[in-house]
Order: sequence, then C-alpha cells, then structure tokens
Amino acid sequence: MNVLVIGANGQVGTQVIEQLKELDHQSVALVRKEEQIKDLESAGADKVVLGDLEEDFSHAFDNVDAVVFAAGSGGSTGADKTMLIDLWGAVKAVNYAEKHDVKHFVMLSATDSLDPDSESDKMKPYAVAKHMADDYLQKSSLAYTTVHPGPLKNDEPTGKVDVKAELTGDPGSYEIPRGDVARVLVGAIGKDNLKKKSVFIKSGDHSVEDALSGI
Repeated sequence: MNVLVIGANGQVGTQVIEQLKELDHQSVALVRKEEQIKDLESAGADKVVLGDLEEDFSHAFDNVDAVVFAAGSGGSTGADKTMLIDLWGAVKAVNYAEKHDVKHFVMLSATDSLDPDSESDKMKPYAVAKHMADDYLQKSSLAYTTVHPGPLKNDEPTGKVDVKAELTGDPGSYEIPRGDVARVLVGAIGKDNLKKKSVFIKSGDHSVEDALSGI
C-alpha cells in the first residue's frame, strides 16, 4: 500500500516511517517545513510532501491507499492550535480521504478522548479535540481504526503489548513507549479485523501481530 503519514515529523510519526520501511509498504511523509524533508528521507520515507494542516493539504492524498494520522499540536501550544491541528486538521484529513477513496484510515487517538470532562483544565482541550475527531472519523464512510494509548513514554520499545476492544481500568495505566505505539499503527494498516473498530493499547505480554489478530 501507499501509506500517507500525517504528522510524520513527530516522535511517533517518524518511527511509523522507519517501520513502514521494514514492510511491503510505500510511505508518503507529510511535513510542514522544507527543512524537515531531509530528516524524513533519512528516516526512510519513499516520498515527502509539503503541506500545512491549517491550509489545504488535499494534494498529499493523490494515489494514497491508507492514512496514518499521528499529527498533534504538541504540549507547548495553546488550545487554539489544539483545535486547529488535532481536531480541524483531522476533520479535513477525513474529508480528503473520503474524496480519494482511501481504503483504511488509522487514527492515533488517546485514552483521554473517552471522557474529556474527567481531564484536567490543561488536558481538556486536547481530550475534546481527540474525542470529536474520533467521532467524525467513525461517522464517515471510511474503513477506520482508532488506536488509543495512554501516557506515552520515551522508553525503549519492547515489541510486547496488550490490545483490547474496550477500555478497562484506569486510563492512566495504559502506559506504552512511543516505538510500540508506532508498531501498532503500522501493524493495523489493512487489517480487515480492525476496520470500523477502536482499540486500546498498553505495554503487555503479546507480540503486536498476535495482539492485533486477537481483536
């Protein structure tokens, strides 16, 4: 598949690009700045496309079979950028994907998205943005998978995860290294048993392939 990675220059997105290189997929990295192109090419991107989520980036979807949406405004921005990137950028990506007949849309979400009112004042805008973006995707015509990790860690990935079809227990207990999140996102691409489903992931005891096959 030709896989468009939105947010390819982020911590998770870059690892998605690296891991796609290991598989029989062609990666298209969407970045906002020209100076990011070389970094993504070094990470293994087969193609790098310039585009800004706050503008029209529909050109990035040409000849794309699947999308991994891993973009985020980041913790250093305010609620305004969170709404423009995490919510409105995602909505536009869904609309473009529908127009281009994308076969699978894999959304990086979060356990925070389930109950935004339970979040702190600082995290609530992010949780609301993710909740609404997930809802918009799930009501679209696309074959989707929403992937919900808890707190992301910079620890070395283990390649071992637990994947569930619903959230059980404390959302904060769903800790997982970013590298393992990336492996789940890549592993989900094109899997029929994961289409039209949400999954909740954390560090665990199973290989990514086995854990995803069990859903």
